[in-house]
Amino acid sequence: MRQFGLIGYPLSHSFSKKYFTEKFSEEGINNCNYELYPISSIDQFPQLLASLEGLEGINVTIPYKEEVLPFLHHQSEAVKEIGACNCIKIKDGQLTGYNTDVLGFRQSFEPFVKPHHKQALVLGTGGAAKAVVWVLKQIGIGYKYVSRRKADDMLRYEDIDETVMQQYQVVINTTPLGMQPNVYDKPSLPYQYFTNHHLCYDLVYNPAKTAFLQLAEEHGAAIKNGGDMLVIQAEESWKIWNS
Repeated sequence: MRQFGLIGYPLSHSFSKKYFTEKFSEEGINNCNYELYPISSIDQFPQLLASLEGLEGINVTIPYKEEVLPFLHHQSEAVKEIGACNCIKIKDGQLTGYNTDVLGFRQSFEPFVKPHHKQALVLGTGGAAKAVVWVLKQIGIGYKYVSRRKADDMLRYEDIDETVMQQYQVVINTTPLGMQPNVYDKPSLPYQYFTNHHLCYDLVYNPAKTAFLQLAEEHGAAIKNGGDMLVIQAEESWKIWNS
């Protein structure tokens, strides 16, 4: 049996097992299995690898997209440039890391971009944020990271006022805020300054409309969740594992 799965912590929010199980059933793929592997520390990763016979591929989610890098024998160019990995192919004991988030985000985000969308606020600084920024650079949108900590090259949430919101008309949430089961959580933003010129994208896909997206939409912003991104990056992972 060919084994695949997902590491992260926690994984109660994940649709990946359901997605791949349905894919295997619908396409008549009988020799494959996809499981969730919630590990509370990346230090548990080698033991997990050793315990799973027939493991050919692993997806990686929060909070291990950066922490998994030292365990890789090879890295794609995107992983080297971004510094984050969300897909691993395992062959002959060798782990090769890829980043399928970039394709998933770009294909699901770019159709919503309008000519006036020149600058973006990227909420969060983790592996998913790095993939988002890599895409923004590719398509010519400026960006500024937003974090709770103070740093010269990023904004803090308390720095965001009406002037900042007028300048940055794309807002992308890469944090887990608002994810099931904490559906009332949301980034600390001045939501009253969203307008119909804003585009808000949330990498969270469960629930389909987070508190962040709901409030932004109420003030006229265009919104998009991470559901399509999940599907695109999952299909890209499947291509990588079978290439």
